[in-house]
Amino acid sequence: MKTYHVYILTNQSRTLYIGVTSDLNKRIRQHKTKCVEGFTARYNVDQLVYYEEFATPAEAIAREKQLKGWTRAKKIALIEQANSRWEDLANGWS
Repeated sequence: MKTYHVYILTNQSRTLYIGVTSDLNKRIRQHKTKCVEGFTARYNVDQLVYYEEFATPAEAIAREKQLKGWTRAKKIALIEQANSRWEDLANGWS
């Protein structure tokens, strides 16, 4: 069964980026190798600090929009609740 993910990336300055994908491993690899131009490549945002899984793309997109509407403080609280040390959750992924 295909799954969809909403994810949050950061960098050393704790700049936040929220995205949605149907292939989290591939998408994170793209961010880390900077093969797609844009915000994450420009600001070196490539550390996965949070993600959620959904059964449908509609659910994932709705959650992405919800998170993007939150204040920065609320986003940080969400990350710290699940990943208090802001570790790169994708470390060791192939």
